[in-house]
Amino acid sequence: MTMTDLQQDTADVGQVMIRYATSVDQRDLERYATCFTSDVVVTGFGEIEFDDRSTYVDWVAGALGRYSATHHQITNQEVEVDGDRAHLRSYVQATHVSAGDPDELIILWAIYDDRLIRTDDGWQITHHHLERLISPRRIRAERL
Repeated sequence: MTMTDLQQDTADVGQVMIRYATSVDQRDLERYATCFTSDVVVTGFGEIEFDDRSTYVDWVAGALGRYSATHHQITNQEVEVDGDRAHLRSYVQATHVSAGDPDELIILWAIYDDRLIRTDDGWQITHHHLERLISPRRIRAERL
């Protein structure tokens, strides 16, 4: 059985967020940057809003310095494709290990709400918004 163009586009759009999560967790910021257009607008990550890929990726690089490891799980993806534009909503649970204390974990539960366009380099995010569902929690890990 072959996929229709719409099924392929839907799968490809969803894969952008999988690439996003695996790239940030692997600290591959060059690959991470490929998820976004050069003029991406990023909101919801605190008071700062970003309006270009370079500034946002630099900010992410700095933010990652506070953690020795991260683990982003992406689930419950809803994809709507309309020609060369798409809307993607993905649930995320992100666990962050404090660089200063490996037993301290910060966990975030949120939705990534993204607008994408088809480019010569594939689907890329033009607007990336973080919608927090539950306030982040700091917990102490108990080693087994």
